[in-house]
Amino acid sequence: MPKIVHLCDDENHILRTAELRLRLSGFDVRLSRDGESAWQAILQSPPDLLITDLQMPGVDGLELVRRIRANPDLQDLPIVMLTGKGFEISAEEMAQQWGVSAVVGKPFSPRELAKLAEQCVAASAAV
Repeated sequence: MPKIVHLCDDENHILRTAELRLRLSGFDVRLSRDGESAWQAILQSPPDLLITDLQMPGVDGLELVRRIRANPDLQDLPIVMLTGKGFEISAEEMAQQWGVSAVVGKPFSPRELAKLAEQCVAASAAV
């Protein structure tokens, strides 16, 4: 059974490019264009991995992570945070403070993102 990745970004080209590569890598991909719709979808059906943009209107990536980490059923969900230029954040701080598995800067390689997704899901399954 394919692993489920929930991909959240307000930029359509990011969603389409990453979705295509993740699907080619064997993932079942669900999409959201904002943090609130991602939150509702994750509550309904938790994925195996969340990949979310940091900067989004309304509920941003950090607020989405806060909500997830505050929910006992979702505390162990692996999360990859995408950041745009000028919005770089410390991967170490995100890992320690919020339990984010990885931080990926934009632009990114879709192939590398898919490899990272595979590693995050495998590491989570091994726990």
